[in-house]
Amino acid sequence: MIKMATAEPVTTEVPAVENSAPMTSPNASLYVGELDQSITEAILFELFNQVGPVDSIRVCRDAVTRRSLGYAYVNFHNIADCERALETLNYTEVRGRPIRIMWSQRDPSLRKSGAGNIFIKNLDPSIDNKALHDTFSAFGNILSCKVAMEDGVSKGYGFVHYENAESAEAAIKGVNGMLLNDKKVYVGHHIPKKERINKIEEQMKKYTNIYIKNIDESVDEKTLEKDFGKFGKITSCVIQKDENGKSRGFGFINFENSDDAHLAVESMHEKEYHGKQLYVSRAQKKSEREEELRKQYERLREEKLNKYQGVNLYIKNLDDSIDDERLRQEFSQFGTITSAKVMRDEKTNISKGFGFVCFSSPDEATKAVAEMNGHMLLTKPIYVALAQRKEVRKAQLEAQINQRTQLRNMQVPPQVPNAPMFNSVPYMYPNNIPQNRGNMFFQQQQMMNRRSWTNQQNQVPQFLPNNLRQPRQQPTRQPGNRQQMPVSQPMPPPGQPLANPVIQNRRPGNFKYPQANPRNGPMAPKPVGPTINANALLQMSPEDQKSALGEALYPLIQEQYPQYAGKITGMLLEMDKIELLNMIENPEALDIKIKEAIAVLEEYKRKNGDNE
Repeated sequence: MIKMATAEPVTTEVPAVENSAPMTSPNASLYVGELDQSITEAILFELFNQVGPVDSIRVCRDAVTRRSLGYAYVNFHNIADCERALETLNYTEVRGRPIRIMWSQRDPSLRKSGAGNIFIKNLDPSIDNKALHDTFSAFGNILSCKVAMEDGVSKGYGFVHYENAESAEAAIKGVNGMLLNDKKVYVGHHIPKKERINKIEEQMKKYTNIYIKNIDESVDEKTLEKDFGKFGKITSCVIQKDENGKSRGFGFINFENSDDAHLAVESMHEKEYHGKQLYVSRAQKKSEREEELRKQYERLREEKLNKYQGVNLYIKNLDDSIDDERLRQEFSQFGTITSAKVMRDEKTNISKGFGFVCFSSPDEATKAVAEMNGHMLLTKPIYVALAQRKEVRKAQLEAQINQRTQLRNMQVPPQVPNAPMFNSVPYMYPNNIPQNRGNMFFQQQQMMNRRSWTNQQNQVPQFLPNNLRQPRQQPTRQPGNRQQMPVSQPMPPPGQPLANPVIQNRRPGNFKYPQANPRNGPMAPKPVGPTINANALLQMSPEDQKSALGEALYPLIQEQYPQYAGKITGMLLEMDKIELLNMIENPEALDIKIKEAIAVLEEYKRKNGDNE
């Protein structure tokens, strides 16, 4: 609750507030902001469907990474439900963060014009969005209300956007200079950032204080003031000194008017003074210098990234004997190389197995990727691709996890205990049943065994892939008894092993995909584990490639990370097939990639409250 106080009574005319949709938003659509990254359409539907039937919900996401942008749009069938949602759900906490609801403004001119938008500063840290809204809602219909936050802590200022300018004027007149929670606040019209920057630049041009660096130690303040006094009247002159009274080589001079200061900078900058070249410029605050250096660093970094965009290649799985010169020779046939570098350990100077080659044009780099990716260099097939920044690779992995999670939530097939989770392999269905008819098959099984299912609710349903099913007992043909049917063996209760000795003796690392049905003929043999090579892999179909690589990867991952084996295998199978083959042959490279995937998985679980 905000405590309001003022030294003098203030009389204001408060316009009437109507609890209806503004004239600028005739549609039954709401904007929902301040959303946590883990909030999905399903979560919002459960919340907003309490006040009325929801037409549609869309959480806005990044086009590349598919990560939530922190806001969404909720559409109702009628405006009355929107008004009820605004009254009852605004600033409700969802996943630990209060959401902010406002009318969706289809016309951007209202937001860009700034009419009715006010700025409030010197706010107490305890004032949040709801408290600010409750305080200023007395002056008119509020379209948007927000307190600026950083890491969950108020930055001490906020914004309130009214439907009309009259309400904003009333709020400024009524609250400016008042005490909110024992702190005097300033309330005024919001000035767009562009106008503020232009205003600051104009003020910077009218400076009177100048900074002088590289002053000789023999120069004192009187000499400096005398030499700079020819440019105009000086109000103060200081040379900074240390604790021993010795000059630190820089100082400040403040002129009476701005034109004299400009003239002094133009005349004395980079001029020789007592045997040293002076540096003279406008005096800046520390925050201004830091901001200027930051912008300069960002500009140089952006220029460097743009310069090497599309021309810098990443080469992996290099032989230890390859050096910079050999790497340059191998790729020089595709164009002009500006740099070639094999990365080495700083202490031992041993090759790390990867490097970079930079071409002069994107066409040359593209040709090199097409020709050299998978090429045998000495004894190893190398992996060649365009170089990417670490944050880009991390974003791609997060996008893959989000996509897989959404697909898994949409349709979760029946799980077999202790079976690996290869998301990209249809391991849940028998080989003689098409994958797209798996649900129909399961429903038929339920209908056929409904009576026995009710009597055995604690047993596992008999729906297993062919390689995990118990073998059928063939009926013994006897004379006169052709109608005898095989007796199916009952399933054991949960917690007890299956009766099939093959399954009992199988180790987790020896998982095999479903075998061929004898009635359909034997399946073609697939290379498994270390027997896979690049030539054999390229001759397979995409499905066989993924299956063979999955069978080789899963045991390697399960040995070290059994709890993540299924998910990491599914993630890695989305990578380039040649790169996967290289990782199978290079345990160190595989371990690095596994750790990257685990880091992404743990970060995703942390953001989603470990609900997966």
